[in-house]
Amino acid sequence: MRSEKGGLPFFAVILGVVFLLLGVGFFGISQGPSSNSNQQLLASTESAFGSSFGQIAAQSRPIVPESPELVFLERTGVKANIPPVTVTAQVLGAIVGGIDTSVSPEVFRYVVESGDTPSGVAEKFGVSLQTVLWANDISSSTVLTPGKELIVLPTTGTLHLVRPNDTLSEISLWYQGDVKEIVKYNSLASASDIYAGDFVIIPDGIMPKNLPQGRLTPIANSYFIYPIPAPHRVTQGLHAYNAIDFSNRSCGEPVYAAAGGTIQRTGYHSMGGNYVRVLHPNGVVTYYGHLARATMSSGSKVFQGEIIGYTGYSGYTIPAGPAGCHLHFEVRGATNPFK
Repeated sequence: MRSEKGGLPFFAVILGVVFLLLGVGFFGISQGPSSNSNQQLLASTESAFGSSFGQIAAQSRPIVPESPELVFLERTGVKANIPPVTVTAQVLGAIVGGIDTSVSPEVFRYVVESGDTPSGVAEKFGVSLQTVLWANDISSSTVLTPGKELIVLPTTGTLHLVRPNDTLSEISLWYQGDVKEIVKYNSLASASDIYAGDFVIIPDGIMPKNLPQGRLTPIANSYFIYPIPAPHRVTQGLHAYNAIDFSNRSCGEPVYAAAGGTIQRTGYHSMGGNYVRVLHPNGVVTYYGHLARATMSSGSKVFQGEIIGYTGYSGYTIPAGPAGCHLHFEVRGATNPFK
């Protein structure tokens, strides 16, 4: 039914008024000094459209925004259990507390618990047993010691430490992988976007019996100096990946470049915290993790013994907080002389 002047349908006008009343309730105008105005508005509604609409409007309550119930989706994330209304991703992110939707894969460092076995760890993370064995250079019969760290990949496959002159086409050939899949899974800009010291995941890759040249090459103990001041206290022996943890039970101690080279990368990682990577002239890369802060930027030349950062507890440490302050020192491409 339309008005005589051909305006909007009468029913649409009624709906508009009802939604207006709901909006008034939503913004809290129905409370406090302005309640008389609302009563007058409701009265005028009854007069114009009949008592039934006035009663419906009078019974409406203010709409209070609530956090949606969150439903866990296996181990992949959460979703909001809400009706299909106009809730934007930004609003949902603000309610939940900030959702990271990035998909860049990370290699996990898993601390062995009592009773763990290689097959049990593989099942826990949903990867093949061979994936765990290859990444940690162990066998299925290896007895895992509680407190020991294992490398666990986010998918079934293999892990390759990029060495000087390695190419992605060669890597894919060695591990029976696919270049495009490797580029996509590792979020690389292109097949050439790899550097010595990088870890590359090969989805569904198979570990070859032999790689050209050794994965770790011997290096003279005198090549590296201790990366922290004396007494150079070791808090954890050799663990993933080819790392030694140092701590003198003090935060903020200087961290030294174990050898001269070039600052290859600096940044932050959810596990390793603030880190610095140094590329040395022989192609070996050293990694310094859990720093309170770095003092040098990518591309800078560094001399042996030069301060490149300070010890801290950024990222994931055990225990968390100042009590977990230490330096995670890795040698990528050579044996770690401090093991």
